[in-house]
Amino acid sequence: MVTELPLRPKDFKSDQEVRWCPGCGDYAVLAAVQGFMPSLGLAKENIVFVSGIGCSSRFPYYMNTYGMHSIHGRAPAIATGLATSRRDLSVWVVTGDGDALSIGGNHLIHALRRNVNLKILLFNNRIYGLTKGQYSPTSEVGKITKSTPMGSLDAPFNPVSLALGAEASFVARTVDSDRKHLTEVLRQAADHPGTALVEIYQNCNIFNDGAFDALKDGRRAQEAVIPLEHGRPIRFGADLDKGVVRDPATGDLEVITVTPSNEHRVLVHDAHTPSPTTAFALSRLADPNTLHHTPIGVFRSTDRPVYDTEMAAQLDKAVEQQGKADLTALLTGADTWTVAG
Repeated sequence: MVTELPLRPKDFKSDQEVRWCPGCGDYAVLAAVQGFMPSLGLAKENIVFVSGIGCSSRFPYYMNTYGMHSIHGRAPAIATGLATSRRDLSVWVVTGDGDALSIGGNHLIHALRRNVNLKILLFNNRIYGLTKGQYSPTSEVGKITKSTPMGSLDAPFNPVSLALGAEASFVARTVDSDRKHLTEVLRQAADHPGTALVEIYQNCNIFNDGAFDALKDGRRAQEAVIPLEHGRPIRFGADLDKGVVRDPATGDLEVITVTPSNEHRVLVHDAHTPSPTTAFALSRLADPNTLHHTPIGVFRSTDRPVYDTEMAAQLDKAVEQQGKADLTALLTGADTWTVAG
């Protein structure tokens, strides 16, 4: 049965009982995604959610679309196959910091560098929630967990830095509790041709409660969150008295107190510049321990060739030059042999 448009948010709610821990940030993200989906103007049959393993990976059950709960870390690989073979579909990947950055790290970076037409939502709660509280690839140094009783020794991944290093064409960060900002970032990701990675700071109130309180609590958030808006000066603070400038000696970015004499040095955010250099430098402002300064918004949104489109063009060219392939001839071609019985 084909969906009749237009749709409403409730049309994207499945008949499955939503089962996360009470108070989990995943509820807020699910509500935001379901509320956003009608704006795509697509039938439910043309939308697919693919997940790996973890708390966030229950997502496909709760979306009244097509979906697949796949295997640990392999969601980007499975979604790549789907997106390249069915270019009429809107393909979304839902993953977590453990699923995407540990066992799935290799699949993630290659999807990003290829620029497959995928939208990847990376839920980052800086802990393994499904397996009951072990440290994850984004846990801060010194983190005491069930698997690191004396504190983690591992330097954490910065997912935004990782994505930019892999030449991702769209990279953003948002927060589970900021519905308006989350929805706007999702809209920009959906409109982007190619891979869009959205890191979502998400609270695990059972095993890592309050990990992002500095970014959510009133005045603390005003002093901690560095909002990134294309074309606007990068300023923040309760009185917009802080700004991001480039150190002329090192080229690094730093936070200063803005005065009339140095206001001209404040960077104007350019998310569309082809070079990822400044976006990467912005990503390094995030302090993994205290979150004292944390950029939130779209770091990079730039155009480059989309893998699915390029692959389809190659296939069309091959058919034009050589005609349709003969599968039997291919399987029994010159590079095969018969073993005597």
